[in-house]
Amino acid sequence: MRAMVLGGPGKELELKEIADPVPGPGEIRVRISACGVCRTDLHVLDAELPHIKYPIIPGHEIVGRIDALGPGVSDHKLGDRVGVPWLGHTCGVCPYCTSRMENLCDNPLFTGYTRDGGFATHAIADARFSFPLGEDGDDVSLAPLLCAGLIGWRSLVIVGDAMRLGIYGFGAAGHIVAQVARWQGRSVYAFTRAGDMAAQSLANELGATWSGSSDTLPPVPLDAAIIYAPVGALVPAALRAVRKGGHVVCAGIHMSDIPSFPYDILWEERKIMSVANLTRQDGIDFLKIAARADIRTRTTAYPLEQANEVLSALRRGDFVGAAVLRP
Repeated sequence: MRAMVLGGPGKELELKEIADPVPGPGEIRVRISACGVCRTDLHVLDAELPHIKYPIIPGHEIVGRIDALGPGVSDHKLGDRVGVPWLGHTCGVCPYCTSRMENLCDNPLFTGYTRDGGFATHAIADARFSFPLGEDGDDVSLAPLLCAGLIGWRSLVIVGDAMRLGIYGFGAAGHIVAQVARWQGRSVYAFTRAGDMAAQSLANELGATWSGSSDTLPPVPLDAAIIYAPVGALVPAALRAVRKGGHVVCAGIHMSDIPSFPYDILWEERKIMSVANLTRQDGIDFLKIAARADIRTRTTAYPLEQANEVLSALRRGDFVGAAVLRP
């Protein structure tokens, strides 16, 4: 198989020919047709996450078809199209797993971070953490749903019935969750980098009530704000934008340090919380919603060999929507 391999912190990915992996008990092998590129992949490349296993194949928004089954797999069959997400395995026995909080498992494995991922022609996945995708929709368009969509959905559920919703960072996750929010009847307020007219234009096209720079206040107080950009300075900005009792949800796995801020912008029962990973139930729920809401991802596809160039473009903020690699 061919794979883009990360050999160590701060290195570029290298295209390598390696032996085809063999699925073990409870595992499947997926022949990959598309893998989305996520900001978390940059955190892996930059060694901003702990305990990275080197060498590692990044990528955790995998779409493909099963071409080998390990012993004991009965819920999937050869040729099925599946999606493989960020959360790749949980222990099943820790207090979190046994209390329906497997996203906080004490001994998890993460696709493209602590087990090899989807910047390759093939990947091994835990059959239990692989979502059936059926035959509707094309592979490239579905790939961003496997992380940007799932973490967007989890963060949207956490804000409850908030009707005026701020989205800070209108990229892959933002443009998906905005569509779900609009389908649910919420008003969307999109915050982008200063001068990012392309992202603001996309937000307006997707039905945002307002779009503007993240250093400005919205025209009305928000019920909740979700931060997808990994910028700690956005936390006090979002606190200033939400009403009394409002939520600010940090939806990334990594964020720069949050600067100090005056207590009065937190007072009046405003809340700050984070979203961590996902559960399989999140995936089941969201994929049903995505079909019902007719979610359309904005994607640009690239050959697998261009992974380094794509990651550099993501770092610069060059994409509108999501980038996807095709082996």
